[in-house]
Amino acid sequence: MELWDAYDKNFHHISNVALIRGEAIPDGLFHLVCDIIVKHTDGDYLLMQRDRRKHFGGMWEATAGGSALQGEAPLDCAIRELYEETGIAAKKLAEVGRVVNEQNHSLYVEFLCVTDCPKDSIILQNGETSDYKWVSKDELVAMTRSELVTERMQRFIKELQP
Repeated sequence: MELWDAYDKNFHHISNVALIRGEAIPDGLFHLVCDIIVKHTDGDYLLMQRDRRKHFGGMWEATAGGSALQGEAPLDCAIRELYEETGIAAKKLAEVGRVVNEQNHSLYVEFLCVTDCPKDSIILQNGETSDYKWVSKDELVAMTRSELVTERMQRFIKELQP
């Protein structure tokens, strides 16, 4: 059973309330999700293909990420998720934005990771992703909604904005 902390829509932690993954989140409560976009020092961005068994399976996503575990701060969650999904061990990530999604009771904290890791060193997480590729800024911006799961991060990375 995976436990999450509860938050209000202003990103304030609500003490003594635990949420359980897979159970309905009550109205007025939210869980925290961290997304990390990875930019190589050469300017390319990392895309990962979602495992075909997952929702939006086979589509590309420009972020690693997932839900924060109970007691986990956003930065700690981002570092953990980035390592689990890519094998990239980053200690410094820059927070680039926050989004409230009232429909699915989620608070998103968006991070940017700039890395010089060897491009062929990405380690995919079994059951999460099935492939990866590095793309230029222009290639990423040109991807359509039918190819890319979410364009949310593009709002926060200045060089990706039209």
